[in-house]
Amino acid sequence: MKYKILVVEDDSIISAEIQKHLIAWGFEVQTVCDFEAVFSQFAMFEPHLVILDISLPFYNGYYWCTEIRKVSKIPIIFLSSTSDNMNIIMAMNMGGDDFVAKPFDLAVLSAKVQAMIRRAYSFQGNSHILEHKGVILNLSNASLEVSGEKVELTKNELRILQILFEHKGETVSREAIMKHLWDGDCFIDDNTLAVNLTRLRKKLEGISLNDFITTKKGIGYMLED
Repeated sequence: MKYKILVVEDDSIISAEIQKHLIAWGFEVQTVCDFEAVFSQFAMFEPHLVILDISLPFYNGYYWCTEIRKVSKIPIIFLSSTSDNMNIIMAMNMGGDDFVAKPFDLAVLSAKVQAMIRRAYSFQGNSHILEHKGVILNLSNASLEVSGEKVELTKNELRILQILFEHKGETVSREAIMKHLWDGDCFIDDNTLAVNLTRLRKKLEGISLNDFITTKKGIGYMLED
């Protein structure tokens, strides 16, 4: 599923940079150009998250946040060049979920977007139990069980297995797994992913699940059907 982000920022350079960066992370991104019709574009696009500047033409971000909150509980991240406590308090009181002060690092913004999307939409409508070849992955208690043997999983091990179980029979790219692992303050690079997979494989071998995760050289990993 490709999550949709609406960017409401009247600085066209900042808006374009945010759009380009988030598209590179696999999101579908629209930017607002008509600042008198923010709510109309919101209603037509139906985003999963809104990035909303406070200082805007015609109506400020607080106004548009209030309008959105009348119909939706989706995550809203405020942007502002004035990061004093009063603006932050106002943003939260108006229904915002997070606040990013300008100037900001795009990597920090996208990390917040990733974490907020995950918190808002992870597991919704999904079972907390995933199964593959008799192996049971329990998302609720972070455990893996097969033939009566059970192992506890770390947060990263759980997320690696979750994305592989959800795409069993398909090769999942390293980039997709890293994106899935990336939380608010924890950036996962290629080396960290390799270390996590090595530890996970050793843990799986302890319950006789040798070669459970197959490496597709140069591409990624998969659970074979």
